[in-house]
Amino acid sequence: MTIPQTKQIINLLRQKGVVFADGLSDSEVENAEDKFKVKFPPDLKQFLQLQLPISDAFVDWRKGLYDQKTEDYILELLAWPLEGILWDIKHGEWLSIWGECPENKDDQITIAKSYFAAVPQMVPVFSHRYIPSEPNEAGNPIFSVHQTDIIYYGYDLARYFAHEFQFKLNEHFTIINKPNRRIEFWSWCVENMHP
Repeated sequence: MTIPQTKQIINLLRQKGVVFADGLSDSEVENAEDKFKVKFPPDLKQFLQLQLPISDAFVDWRKGLYDQKTEDYILELLAWPLEGILWDIKHGEWLSIWGECPENKDDQITIAKSYFAAVPQMVPVFSHRYIPSEPNEAGNPIFSVHQTDIIYYGYDLARYFAHEFQFKLNEHFTIINKPNRRIEFWSWCVENMHP
């Protein structure tokens, strides 16, 4: 998204009741990325630096730098994708992308954790909607992640916000009918868990 497009999205979100604070400074972005071991993709970073959404279910990265309760909440959001997948494994789910399913649950968990450590990290945007940190490029799709129920919730950040908050994008936004790129593991889940 261009800066004018991002500002337009922010204005549309405000009209939907989203509350914003001043955007993150360069040092706040760096501190948040260091503290939470994340890397904001460029379009999310631009959005957060223009204005920081602080309404419920958004991530207040600034407050997470100094407030323990907010830090804990952010850490929970970051852990959510793996925790949900592990919960499903404990209850009989197995993803064929990991290969043959071992009989032993501990072995299943070990394989899943090992595999998961190498996939693109998910950065929380709003509630259980996530954007992958890799590739670190603008235009990554947004995923809704609830255990192994993983779907696209927007083909990029602008379309995600339009979908989540029920507004239309104007002619300054090109029409996108599919994700710009596949994301390792996460796109596989969308394509194979919900064919």
